[in-house]
Amino acid sequence: MTDKTEKKNRRKTILKIHRILGLITGAVLFIVSVTGCLWVFKEEIESFYDDYKYVIPQEQDFVSSSEVKRIAESIIPDRAIHGVIYGKPNEAIEVVFYEAEPEVFYHSVFLNPYTGKFIKSLDNNSGFFGFILKGHIGLWLPEAIGSRIVSYSVLLFLIILMTGVLLWWPKKMKNLKARLRFKWNDKTRWKRKNFDLHTIIGFYVSSFGLILAFTGCVMAFNWFYFIAYKATGGDKAPQFIVPNSASPYTDISDKVPAYDKLIPILYKTYKTAKSFELHYPENDTTSILVEVSNSDGLYYNMDYLFFDQNTLQEIETTSIYGKYKDAKFADKVIRMNYDIHIGAIGGIAGKVIAFLVSFLCASLPVSGVLLWYGRKYKRIRTNKLSLISS
Repeated sequence: MTDKTEKKNRRKTILKIHRILGLITGAVLFIVSVTGCLWVFKEEIESFYDDYKYVIPQEQDFVSSSEVKRIAESIIPDRAIHGVIYGKPNEAIEVVFYEAEPEVFYHSVFLNPYTGKFIKSLDNNSGFFGFILKGHIGLWLPEAIGSRIVSYSVLLFLIILMTGVLLWWPKKMKNLKARLRFKWNDKTRWKRKNFDLHTIIGFYVSSFGLILAFTGCVMAFNWFYFIAYKATGGDKAPQFIVPNSASPYTDISDKVPAYDKLIPILYKTYKTAKSFELHYPENDTTSILVEVSNSDGLYYNMDYLFFDQNTLQEIETTSIYGKYKDAKFADKVIRMNYDIHIGAIGGIAGKVIAFLVSFLCASLPVSGVLLWYGRKYKRIRTNKLSLISS
């Protein structure tokens, strides 16, 4: 077998893998890409109708965290509070209720920070973006089924993109320039135009598409997350760990909870922080967790602080989720994953890029199916003509 024949057979194998995986995952990747590009500007779009998140600032202290807990639990009883978000003086307090089992319960209650007065209750799983998120992570199917289909489809998309680049790469470098641009005229048939759309768009979005698929896999698979962290030199515990309180539990039934004093202290200590999310201790031994947001619309540079629930003594964690200044390179890469995935890491320009790449990725399954259909239809037509002529 000659070297030329081997290359031809290798290319046929790559094309077959690319085509089969594309046909298997096409519909899923189309939905994931379209819903993904719509999700990118969620915060910007919601800002046009989120007046309930704001209040008139007053020269007085916020209501206590224990009072916030009492009020919120009276509004949505028998549900677990995930966290309480304290923002700027003109922002309402948001109490987040979240339970994953037996089915996802995700609600927010907004309170006036000065009086505790109820403002609004919001079902985060409903509405336009709730619908979009369900499609993006689960195809609107039962979670156990839909999320698995999406996860493995995105994993296969990595292979599709890599095989696509190999197929696009010209045999001779002098033809490289021609592969980078469209050359259409009135005589160009739709099949050729569709081929150019698929290959040229595929090449231009491949690098960004690989980033979106890779970051998606990091969120979808624990093993992928672990490998990505260790491959970048990570040496800490890559999971989220809430350490136990250092002091023994004391009965506070007749005392003010220690966390009532915590938020006022943090406002004075972290004067440039955008918000604080307080997580009440889950039991008698766990510490109090506070997530300090240091940038609007970003998550990677948050500070995760842990405090003894009795003494408010700060406790260090062995996890990558601690103070951002203590994070190493590998820790930062993993913590940036979501912000990279939605383009927020690059500000509004990054979100525009993520939107365009996701939108163009949605076109690839469509043009790919048309390519497959065109070739299949051509073979069927050729066979019929051969039968007629014979």
